[in-house]
Amino acid sequence: MSRLPLRLLLAPAFALALCTTQVRAQTVVTIGYAGALSGAQAHFGKDSERGIRLAMEEINASHPIVGGKPVRFELDAEDDAADPRVATTVAQRFADSRVSAVIGHQNSGTSNAVAHIYAQQHIAELTPSATSPSFTRLGFDTTFRMLANDDFLGEALARYVVEQLKARRVAVIDDRTAYGQGIADVFVNRLQAAGATIVTREYSTDKAFDFKAILTRVKGLDPQVVFFGGMDAQGAPMLKQMHQYAIQAPLVGGDGLCTTEMLKLAVGVLNHNLYCADGGRSLAKMPGGPAFAARFQAKYGEPVQLYAPYAYDAMMAIYHAATLAGATDAASIAAALHRVSFQGVTGQIAFDEHGDLRAPAATISTYQDGKKMALSEVTK
Repeated sequence: MSRLPLRLLLAPAFALALCTTQVRAQTVVTIGYAGALSGAQAHFGKDSERGIRLAMEEINASHPIVGGKPVRFELDAEDDAADPRVATTVAQRFADSRVSAVIGHQNSGTSNAVAHIYAQQHIAELTPSATSPSFTRLGFDTTFRMLANDDFLGEALARYVVEQLKARRVAVIDDRTAYGQGIADVFVNRLQAAGATIVTREYSTDKAFDFKAILTRVKGLDPQVVFFGGMDAQGAPMLKQMHQYAIQAPLVGGDGLCTTEMLKLAVGVLNHNLYCADGGRSLAKMPGGPAFAARFQAKYGEPVQLYAPYAYDAMMAIYHAATLAGATDAASIAAALHRVSFQGVTGQIAFDEHGDLRAPAATISTYQDGKKMALSEVTK
């Protein structure tokens, strides 16, 4: 060994040093994610987190260059428990640590509660799931939404109930959250404008599982449709209790009910008696949906719940914005997001002056024989 030329002896060490230097030369860009990673809505939060991680993995594998420098994206995922108070703590931590952008929050209530914190620090907040119209009407230029809002969903549902289900007598229940009450309000307004009658307006919470008292009143009014503004964790037991009380009217709701988890939560009673609206195209009809679903299944061993494609596109939007800006700081990314335009998994990603999609879509679906079935698509 001692007789080998010095250059050969030093070659492995030089190669290692060069590799280490190249790795260290990368700029680490931290993206925050906030959603419910525990509790009844954890399947939504984990679904979105997985979508983001899949996007990051693909971006990093391409050896991205931003502003002439190699970068690597990393995720800081935090559990906000779908609670505005916890979300505020999480948002403040993200602001203090100067993340480059935030994907989240998951719910309308949490998203609205923290928007001002991000706006003060010029950090973009891209929600893959919060649909309350108020989120992008708060007056900040840092709020962005990756799917249709409740104005769009509520109108699509009301039209379907009147035109396709031919219902004129509707009972409305909501969980009093920003999301649940918001989509219920839009639905009621659109339904009444179409000449239908709201036979009762009932209220619950996003922690309730016993709806017997409400459903007793509803049954006595003999509605043709029961609308629920809320999530699947409450929608599934409500559907089961409607079955127990022999309420023949179908249950109708927004994207919170339009999940893969409903197949597990409402097993035995879910068969063409639930109609729901997704804030986008069905996974099968998304431009990149089938390919994304295959990659997602291969990586995680589970199917997409609902929001993973939108979270994936949110991460891609951040990457496109950084590339446009030639910078990875929060303010530059937030400003550039208003100029991004690209074909994502879910569709064309471009934002209007409020931060909503320029070309949103909605899909009305039902469940039959253990499968979710798309019935109709609505586009702007």
